[in-house]
Amino acid sequence: MKKLGVIFGGMSTESEVSIKSAEGILRNLDRNKYQVYAIYIDKKGNWYKYTGKQEIEEINFKYMQKINNIIEYLKQLDVIFPVLHGLYGEDGTIQGLLELIKIPYVGCKVLGSSIGINKAYTKIIFEKAGLKQAKYKYIKKEKEDYIYVDEYLEEEKATIEEICEKVCQELRFPMFVKPSNSGSSVGINKVEDIQKLKEAIVEAEQYDTKILIEQGIDGKEVECAILQDEEVIASCIGEIKSAEEFYTYNAKYIMQESKTLIPAKITKNQEEEIRSQAIRAFKAIDGSGLSRVDFFIENVTGEIYINEINTLPGFTTISMYPQLFENSGIEYSKLLDILIENA
Repeated sequence: MKKLGVIFGGMSTESEVSIKSAEGILRNLDRNKYQVYAIYIDKKGNWYKYTGKQEIEEINFKYMQKINNIIEYLKQLDVIFPVLHGLYGEDGTIQGLLELIKIPYVGCKVLGSSIGINKAYTKIIFEKAGLKQAKYKYIKKEKEDYIYVDEYLEEEKATIEEICEKVCQELRFPMFVKPSNSGSSVGINKVEDIQKLKEAIVEAEQYDTKILIEQGIDGKEVECAILQDEEVIASCIGEIKSAEEFYTYNAKYIMQESKTLIPAKITKNQEEEIRSQAIRAFKAIDGSGLSRVDFFIENVTGEIYINEINTLPGFTTISMYPQLFENSGIEYSKLLDILIENA
């Protein structure tokens, strides 16, 4: 029986989502195959082991006991499933730790994780791979200075007003302003004018010093799940029916009016092209294990635009990743078996 560590929580803005993902995984693990070690990292970076019963329906934090020697505790395990979304969990940090202590783990390695979490640099890789994207601009905030980064990665200091003017010369409204290293739509805003653009940049810099500004696409949002088994395979395509104007944090995890449509109502050619592009994107960032790749299909033209790749997608009961593979013929528990075996 394999000793499996499931690490969740973490110091990112997605800690609560991580806990829900972990509960989904813990409920679906085959206890005849795995002796499960549930490990929680709190928002201050403290590590805890779960001392409650093996069958976990919902994590009860009164059964958490602090781990004094984290490395020694981890070294007793055969494999780790890091169910950590966002910074320190999905960006190569935890992956680097596990590489150093030579413990196999589920998911993308250090390089794939660090590229995938950084939306700006993912864009550069996708460009090289020939994947069509929305037009975008990249800016930085360093101390009191704003920095405009051009297409050749040359940097120029500017005021926020100058930044907004430059962006408006290159992109048209509506625009989306995103922290480069954030997930679950945290800190993302859709803006329709230059004043809102300025306000959105100020909000985004609370989450990251690197900020991406994208030209909006009028279209449907679709997603494709990737699984690396004996070869890299792509799931069917799912469509997002957001309860809000775009797929915000609230729309994803709180508002029950948001729906997912599986399979998506798209043409066969669109489905095949999205699946092909999803695999290409996964390979382009040096992905391994799993990812979810998000796209837009423009309403008028039917053109496909890649949005981003998520190297550790959600595993909650409403998350698209397990639903897509269930619809493709791989049930949740079998999916977990494949991911853990491949690790």
